[in-house]
Amino acid sequence: MTTTSVEAVPRRIRWPAWLGSRAFARFITVATPSLYVVALLIVPVVLIALYSLGLKTNPAAGSATGFSTANWSDFLTGAGNPFRGRFFTSLLVTLGVSAGAVLGAFPLAYFLAFVARRHRYTILLIVLAPFFTSYLLRVIAWQVILNNDGVVNSLLWTLHLRAQGHAITWLIYSKFSVALVLFYAWVPFVALPIFVVLDNLDRRLIDAAHDLGATRLTTFLRITLPLSLPGVIAGFVFVLIPTTGEFIAPLLVGGPSSQLFGNSIQAFFSDTPDWNYGSVLAIALVIVVLILLAVFGRFINTDLTEEAAT
Repeated sequence: MTTTSVEAVPRRIRWPAWLGSRAFARFITVATPSLYVVALLIVPVVLIALYSLGLKTNPAAGSATGFSTANWSDFLTGAGNPFRGRFFTSLLVTLGVSAGAVLGAFPLAYFLAFVARRHRYTILLIVLAPFFTSYLLRVIAWQVILNNDGVVNSLLWTLHLRAQGHAITWLIYSKFSVALVLFYAWVPFVALPIFVVLDNLDRRLIDAAHDLGATRLTTFLRITLPLSLPGVIAGFVFVLIPTTGEFIAPLLVGGPSSQLFGNSIQAFFSDTPDWNYGSVLAIALVIVVLILLAVFGRFINTDLTEEAAT
């Protein structure tokens, strides 16, 4: 007795027609980055906000949860609150570093766009090369350079510009050292948006100004500088936003007397169990960052070359 097996003929899977529609493709295109933003940006901020209002607490603290604005009242209106003073001091340091980085980056961007010409990208790569290393290592290197027995003071002693053993103490563990390290860290990156605008600037405008008798200074002030403002403001914001919460550089080269607001936030989440007060400081910083983005963001063109092209 023989049996015959009938192989099943594979059936073609029919997918729903809406999976291939343009509407579904647009939905996936929009939903994917939106979910990314919600999961990695909005959800953590909401979680921190819950801590700031007492609706969540650190289990190690042993305190009960419950809606409370006591921490907010203490930070905003508490008499002699040290964190409020550090907050405004940090903003002043941040604004100063941002303005200094823009002033330092503009000549570099101008040189790359108008002088270096065909070698500009090679020089730009050389300028950025040190920044491919760890940020932490670069800050530690500055600590070695600025220490009382570091490179700068040792050089001054060798050249007999200062008496042996008499170091310049304000080079390290001061607001100066913090500002210097942050300036060094951001200048090359601030130069990038300015360089993009200047490199795409219509050179016929400059030639026309020269033909009409304008001097180099007049041409720069009336044409080059105004058309480069989108890149200048973009570079300013690039520094302003991340340095508002900076804590590594002040921790390593600032010392206890030159800590910034970011160090206070970091201390509450690492050295103490009081996450609720640390969350108040963090949310206050987020609010300030959003305000700064609203103020300066309206001056930033999404296409940095468009302003120059027009």
